[in-house]
Amino acid sequence: MSLLQCIGWRRGVQALAVAALLTFAATQVLSDEAEIALVIGEPYEAMRQRSSASIDPAIPGHSWFNVPKSDARLRFVDPQYGFVTPLARFFTVGFTDEKVRGVRMSPQVEPLLLDDTLKVVLDLQDQWRNAGWVPIRVKEFPSFADTPQWRDRLREANNVEKAYWRAGEKYQLMLVVSRFRDNKRPTEERYLITLGIHRSRGVQ
Repeated sequence: MSLLQCIGWRRGVQALAVAALLTFAATQVLSDEAEIALVIGEPYEAMRQRSSASIDPAIPGHSWFNVPKSDARLRFVDPQYGFVTPLARFFTVGFTDEKVRGVRMSPQVEPLLLDDTLKVVLDLQDQWRNAGWVPIRVKEFPSFADTPQWRDRLREANNVEKAYWRAGEKYQLMLVVSRFRDNKRPTEERYLITLGIHRSRGVQ
């Protein structure tokens, strides 16, 4: 092997090693993120035991909610309709009679720019679609899309846009995007995403 071939081979090995380390680091960051893993309707304590994020126990005989003690992503663990959100700072898990009643959260840790907002929203919609969720009430509330028309709608001051999805006869969710005045960055267009998930009506 010539000197040039040897140097080239070593550089190739080093590049592969760096790529492997970066992949490992990214995997570790994802796996180390705290998460709330739940199915709506299950015993609240089962959710607590499954989740890596710390959250207080339910209050027996009460209908209320708790908040994770750190930023956490939601892992919706239904075997058919499951999906995963980005990390959330605003995150509530509602309970009634010590069972998970619903989730209300904002899948972000700060107000987002429009491009980042659409990236999160479209990824969630793709996950739902691939898992068998279907959009409902689409004449009034069409699903979000990255089009000039949608961008104009979202940029309108005081505008709130919604979309609704349903998972068979089991769950429904509401996805909301609205302009948000960020006092830390008052000259920037920032947005807030809100996600609410609950059992379908009539399901006990």
